[in-house]
Amino acid sequence: MKKIFYGWWVVLACFIIGLYVSSVVFYGFTAFFEPLIREFGWSYTQISFAASLRGMEMGFLAFPIGFLTDRFGPRKIIFLGVVSVGCGLLLLSLTRSLAMFYGAFLILGLGAGSATTVVTLAAVANWFDKNVGKAMGIMASGFGASGLLVPFIVWSIDTFQWRITLILLALGMWALGLPLCWVIRNRPRGRGSPAGGSGGSSSLDPEESSPPQAVLPFRQILRNRSFLYLNFVEGIRMMIVTSAITHVMPYLDSVGIQRIAAGWVAAAMPLCSIIGRLGFGWLADLFDKRYVYAMGFSGMGVGMLIFCTVHWHAAMLFPFLFLFSPGFGGTMVLRAAILRGYFGKESFGKTMGFIMGSASIGGVAGPTLAGWVFDSLGSYRVLWLGYAGLLVVAILLASRLKPLKASAPA
Repeated sequence: MKKIFYGWWVVLACFIIGLYVSSVVFYGFTAFFEPLIREFGWSYTQISFAASLRGMEMGFLAFPIGFLTDRFGPRKIIFLGVVSVGCGLLLLSLTRSLAMFYGAFLILGLGAGSATTVVTLAAVANWFDKNVGKAMGIMASGFGASGLLVPFIVWSIDTFQWRITLILLALGMWALGLPLCWVIRNRPRGRGSPAGGSGGSSSLDPEESSPPQAVLPFRQILRNRSFLYLNFVEGIRMMIVTSAITHVMPYLDSVGIQRIAAGWVAAAMPLCSIIGRLGFGWLADLFDKRYVYAMGFSGMGVGMLIFCTVHWHAAMLFPFLFLFSPGFGGTMVLRAAILRGYFGKESFGKTMGFIMGSASIGGVAGPTLAGWVFDSLGSYRVLWLGYAGLLVVAILLASRLKPLKASAPA
């Protein structure tokens, strides 16, 4: 019987950590809106700004986190991230003022940025060559599977109140995440080990062996037009995704859909994104990545238009979920696959960190903009229509991406 390549265990560990962190820090946050408004009387804009702070810190720290990941290896960074997420959740449970609320989210942003996207994608990229799209798709499906915990979060808030729920989530983060950190090994033998890393204990799977690639200098990557396009496209994607995820329950409440049903929709969004994370990851290994990437944005655009019509009939939520969610899940995987395939793996942590930093501009603006629009107009529909227009721009730029060739041999 053939031994399982250790890289797949790394994928599994990153999958589970991503599932938990995403459910608590991203997809589950929408369930806290109404309890916080009832207790403190804060506005939608004030609460939404916490999500923007989280995105801003994650984005601005993404580049240094990527640099540290390349330097010390993913395991140590993920360990620090798991500890920080737990501390942030405990501090959030003690909230007594808006300033304390924002401070707790800054700690959550630091932890989430260290325990998820940049670092976990780098961990997987270190272990795979030929199957990188599939591996990243499976790992990123953990973010989608986080929807499984959203109904539990809603139930726990309604049953035990929001403060106790946050304490339980913090303890769960440490109980689950800390042991999984030791499953993650930085690199297989034969590829070298980043300084301070563990070096791994498994050689390459024969199916993953490939000829060495030319090293692309990081400065050359930064000057490339396609890399600039990718940064802009990711800014658009993050603005729209963070707005929709953060405000899905308030939006559905505003059009008359009950809280329990809205909670299930909030859970279904990341779950349905698994279709895109797996499917688009598989397609990325077979077809031109840029066109698969553009196809994901097309699904998001049509889904966003349908989202505007939910007030006509709740059944419109079904086509929205099966277009928008796979679209944003698939484009997340394609972002990493394009970086890995078009710009190489040697600077993957730094390039992913740079992209995340650019995307954070959209991630910061999106939730707060959505809250301000609702506070001003009493409706989200104008915003959703504007986002559909921005997705057309993303489709055009994504289709113009091209691989970068090294200017000189390494």
